[in-house]
Amino acid sequence: MLITFFIYFLLLLLVSRLVRRDDNDAFFRGNRQSPWFLVAFGMVGASFSGVTFIGVPGMVMNSDMTYLQMCIGFFFGYLIVAFVLLPLYYRLELTSIYSYLDKRLGRSSYKTGAWFFIISKLSSSAAKFYVVCLVLQQFVFDALGIPYCLTAVVTLGFIWMYTHKSGIKALVWTDALQTFCLIVALVMIMFRAADMLGMSLGEAVTAVVEDSHSRVFEFSDFVSRQNFWKQFLSGVFVVIVMTGLDQDMMQKNLTCRDLKSAQKDMCSYGVLFIPVNALFLSLGVLLMMLYSKMGISLPESGDELLTGVAASGVMGDTVVVLFTIGVIASAFSSADSALTALSTSFCIDILGFGKGDKTDEKKEETTRRYVHIVMTAIFLLFTLVFKWIGSSSVIDLIYTLVSYTYGPLLGLFAFGIFTNRTPQGKFVPYIAVLSPVVCYLVDYFSLRIFGYKFGYELLMLNGLLTFVGLWTVSKREMK
Repeated sequence: MLITFFIYFLLLLLVSRLVRRDDNDAFFRGNRQSPWFLVAFGMVGASFSGVTFIGVPGMVMNSDMTYLQMCIGFFFGYLIVAFVLLPLYYRLELTSIYSYLDKRLGRSSYKTGAWFFIISKLSSSAAKFYVVCLVLQQFVFDALGIPYCLTAVVTLGFIWMYTHKSGIKALVWTDALQTFCLIVALVMIMFRAADMLGMSLGEAVTAVVEDSHSRVFEFSDFVSRQNFWKQFLSGVFVVIVMTGLDQDMMQKNLTCRDLKSAQKDMCSYGVLFIPVNALFLSLGVLLMMLYSKMGISLPESGDELLTGVAASGVMGDTVVVLFTIGVIASAFSSADSALTALSTSFCIDILGFGKGDKTDEKKEETTRRYVHIVMTAIFLLFTLVFKWIGSSSVIDLIYTLVSYTYGPLLGLFAFGIFTNRTPQGKFVPYIAVLSPVVCYLVDYFSLRIFGYKFGYELLMLNGLLTFVGLWTVSKREMK
């Protein structure tokens, strides 16, 4: 497994060197030359992450295939991003999307939005990376006596090596390669599971469709977190904030040559998302059948459904290698883009890059390299914190974090786009912090008083509270 790990890394390093250009325009914008189809394909791997590869198959244990309801909402969210937000970003020729807040709502809103992104991205991406490091620890580094902390350091060190020069320009190509590896690993593991169940491909499809865990839609129980409308609307808004208002995801789209190319990329990616997630969930159903056939008890956590059979070796050494490749591919494609986006946002939004003369460009390139190192170190710290905290379902943890931290971003952008008012800057940071606090209190007392537990719809409430708060401290703009 260690050989697999190093071969994979060397392949990424080779690809990044072939397209390398060590300047800020390449790092931040990819020189605006990325082919749209390559960006779309690479975004699949960047979005799925190691958490998806490990966690989504296990979701069928407790919620069947109802996650697809959220994926349907994702698709409509991508349409909104493609035809509402992308035209805005391209018209203003943005490198960091949070510069829009500066142009529309003022400096205070701009800095607040940028800081919320940095905190949000650090927490959610570190949570994903924490899971993957645990798996790499189990499959690769435990046998060598290497502790978890060193595993995280080594893995992030490798990611830094192929991102610190060309940044987003290299990631467009390496992410496409990693998406290919991830999907191949997924399909091959599915074939192996079907073979161990004594099924042909057609029989496996029929078995999944007829299984009780293939239930997709839940309309009857409104209180349930799996209710269709909760999942669908949450999916729409999760995409708007985690893609359309996320520098990480939008930075790749903004490397396309023009708006039309970026819209093709976004729509293609949105279409791909549903069938690929359906494959992950179908793998979960097949694995549950395999557990039953082998007389093995299902794990307590859904996150362990795939890792359990892969780690035991009952599916053979080939599956162990494929699983390792899939995990590494999904981990690297998620963490590398997060680190690049964090460095970009900090340099442009916090340090104010791009406003000086040619002399300042060289200084900014040097500063950018130091910022990338610091962001990598902070990312590592967050990963170790999640190792200390732990979580039984990291996907739920990530979406919960998103609900609290991305809600103010949703409110800020919605206020800027749909109103002609300007908030008083001194109040904006307080409103952005207060809204998640109020959401937490509402969720806490709602469960205890009414027995209602908020799910991912907390994100919409958070954005609404921020929007209302901004309205109360704003005034109408003069034409």
